[in-house]
Amino acid sequence: MILIDAADFVATATKPDQWPKGLMAEVAFCGRSNVGKSSMINTLVNRRKLVRVSNTPGRTRTLNFFEAAVRDGLKKYRVRLCDLPGYGFAKASKTERAQWAEMIEGYLSARNDLRVVVVIVDSYVGPTDDDRAMIDFCTGLPPRILVAATKIDKLNKAARKPRLEQIRKQLELPEGAVQGFSATEQMGVTEVWQALLSGIKPVDS
Repeated sequence: MILIDAADFVATATKPDQWPKGLMAEVAFCGRSNVGKSSMINTLVNRRKLVRVSNTPGRTRTLNFFEAAVRDGLKKYRVRLCDLPGYGFAKASKTERAQWAEMIEGYLSARNDLRVVVVIVDSYVGPTDDDRAMIDFCTGLPPRILVAATKIDKLNKAARKPRLEQIRKQLELPEGAVQGFSATEQMGVTEVWQALLSGIKPVDS
C-alpha cells in the first residue's frame, strides 16, 4: 500500500544553477498544456493544492520542484518531482516556445538525478505529434519513460484496456510502458507509484 508521509514545494527554476541540490531520485512530469499534469501530481502525493491547477493552458512557465516522502509497505523513499511546462501551447510566442524547449531539453539531458520521465497523454484524445516528439527525444536519454494515459475514467470500463494497448502500439513502446490514470476517480495511483519506485533504492537500504 502506498502512503504519502509528506509532500512539499522545494524550488522554482529556469536555469541549471537554480535546480535543487542534494542527491535524490527525481521524476519529471511532462505533457501538453491542459492534459491534467498538475492534477495528476496532486493526486499522486495526496495533496489538493500542492501544484497549482489552472484552467488557463500554458500558465506553468518554469521548472517547479517538489519532494515527497513515500512508503510502500515497510520501504521508505524520498523522491523529488519536477513539474515541467506544458508543451503545444499555441498562444505562446515563438520566442517563448523556443525558450521553454531549451529549458526543458536542457533539464532532461543534463539532470543526473533524473530516473523517470512521465509523459502524460490524454487517453481520450490519444498521442499527439508533440507527445511523440517528446518520447522520441527522451528515448535516447538514461531515464526510463512511463506514459500515463490520463482521464481514463471518461472511457467505459470495457474500452479502457484496449485503449491503453492501442496507445502503447501507436507509440511503439514495450509492454507495461503505458499506465491508465484518473485524478477524478483516483485510478492508477498505486500502479504509477510502483512503476516510479521500481529501480529507486529505499532510503533505509
